[in-house]
Amino acid sequence: MPQIPIPEIYDTARAALIRHGAADWIATEVANATAESEALGNRICGLYYLESYCQQLTTGRVSGTADPVVTRPRPGSVHVDGRLGFAQPAFARGLPEAIAAARESGTALLAVGHTHTCTSVGYFTGQIARAGLIGLGMTNASPIVAPPGGKTRVIGTNPIAFSVPDGQGGVAMQFDQSTTTVALGKITMANAAGEPIPEGWAVDAEGKPTTDPKAALQGSLVSMGGYKGWGFGLMAELLAAGLTGSVTSQNVKPLKAPEGPPHDLGQFYLLIDPANAPGFFDTLAEVAAAVAQDEGARMPGQGRQPAEAVEVPQALWDLCRGLVG
Repeated sequence: MPQIPIPEIYDTARAALIRHGAADWIATEVANATAESEALGNRICGLYYLESYCQQLTTGRVSGTADPVVTRPRPGSVHVDGRLGFAQPAFARGLPEAIAAARESGTALLAVGHTHTCTSVGYFTGQIARAGLIGLGMTNASPIVAPPGGKTRVIGTNPIAFSVPDGQGGVAMQFDQSTTTVALGKITMANAAGEPIPEGWAVDAEGKPTTDPKAALQGSLVSMGGYKGWGFGLMAELLAAGLTGSVTSQNVKPLKAPEGPPHDLGQFYLLIDPANAPGFFDTLAEVAAAVAQDEGARMPGQGRQPAEAVEVPQALWDLCRGLVG
């Protein structure tokens, strides 16, 4: 597989998006997210989505020129109407106002509605943490998860991310995970490769455990920890859809389908200023030290360094280069 420098991945993604109808500033925001995902090894949220972005720009499923509208109806509440465009530029427009609101009020919510899938929620909460604030974020997605004991899809993988600042412009802790045992993309990739999946990832259309990725895609993913993960998924659904005016997971068509109605998804973020609690960073240091007592143990996300170049399958890289023309 070729080794591709991250700046080249960024340039390729940006050029492909512009060629298919995205405005320059919008393509920049989406390409930044794509490149960071690749640099951190989160392939499912990287170039894996580029062809879909371009196809949906062409068919109008996502707007490449939408100008997000930011409002602040209450001192600690910032709302962004993404106008059925990409989530990354919508977040970028709302973040400065949300940061200001959190510093003024101590806490603030940022509700981003009517957008395309945001892919990696941690990409956004990481920005909140680098601004010196604690960030909690979540989103909904197309329906692929049935209630424990059921077989009818109700919610999406509905990921949740949490990022903590280190007090020096960096991130001390971050996790970003779906509320299912595994992300949907891992099953679609296994299906494309003709490989089985581990038992416990999914059930088939009858609600029975399966190791066949094709049967899993026709069935349902399993919530992490059963009812526990199901509860978190429902929480994300209510906050991401209910507080942003976006649609529920049941009304979202498959995210990578070239044609169809816009995703119209929502993302919910909570920003907390640790300056509210003068002892916060002392507590953080104490907990981090306790975690580090055992060799090999660390805080989630600690020590992650973005790669300068990554291996990209030749077929995928050829596809991405072809999108540039």
